[in-house]
Amino acid sequence: MDRRTWLLGSGALLAGWAAWSGPAKAAAFASRRIAVTVRGSGRDVLLIPGLASGPDIWNGLVSAVPGFRWHLVHVRGFAGLAADANASGPLLQPLADEIARYVRTCGLIRPAVVGHSMGGTLAMMQGLKGISGRIMVVDMLPAGAAMVGGTAGGVGYLADQLGQYFTGTKAGRAYLAQIVAQAPGAKGSDPDVIANALRDLANVDLGPQLPRLAKPLEVVYAVGSDGEQAREISARFRAAYAPKKDARLVPIGPSGHLVMADQPARFQTTLRNFLTR
Repeated sequence: MDRRTWLLGSGALLAGWAAWSGPAKAAAFASRRIAVTVRGSGRDVLLIPGLASGPDIWNGLVSAVPGFRWHLVHVRGFAGLAADANASGPLLQPLADEIARYVRTCGLIRPAVVGHSMGGTLAMMQGLKGISGRIMVVDMLPAGAAMVGGTAGGVGYLADQLGQYFTGTKAGRAYLAQIVAQAPGAKGSDPDVIANALRDLANVDLGPQLPRLAKPLEVVYAVGSDGEQAREISARFRAAYAPKKDARLVPIGPSGHLVMADQPARFQTTLRNFLTR
């Protein structure tokens, strides 16, 4: 995959990841990497948004599905929060570690974890840590590079180069700033944090680790209105999650990447069933 293809692919994916987000209020938990807002009461559920998104993507869901205590995670550097410790260096693993620290610090006992896009990767990482009781991944494959048509081995090296391009050159920073300006909900996101996230996602592949995921896993993914395309997407997700023999895959369409906004009623029903099953 050449640089132009990756740039276009990551830009398109970012536009989907960033939709419908905004700033959140911090909960009583001090962290230089995440802020968490708690809403509602009942069983604990963590909600993790995707790249450049804030917790506002879950607003309709939280009000429509009562009976749970929702912990809305906001990654620093995304959607209006200053980057702080996320300003440089690796992002995914430190974020996964910090979310796990939040769960332990707050005394949550095996909460359900729901993650959209990059948040889905973080949700699976919580499952692999043994933190969560059940995991829902929304429109994300185990290999981040696969979301733009590549593999961790093939795109990862290029992503390292592009991370430097995005953050270390005038042209790269201008291009990334243009993406942020055009993607709904990405306003106020830090280009350096986005570049680091893209690099990490392109280098991660959780597929080989899925057999170690002992807790229930449900994968909700978007399909369009075209039947042939929907079959191709379904085959791709089935193959990617095959190592987790009991994974439950749920296609929802017609929908774009932001399933909870494009098909809110169906997504809310799916999530409610998942949490009460």
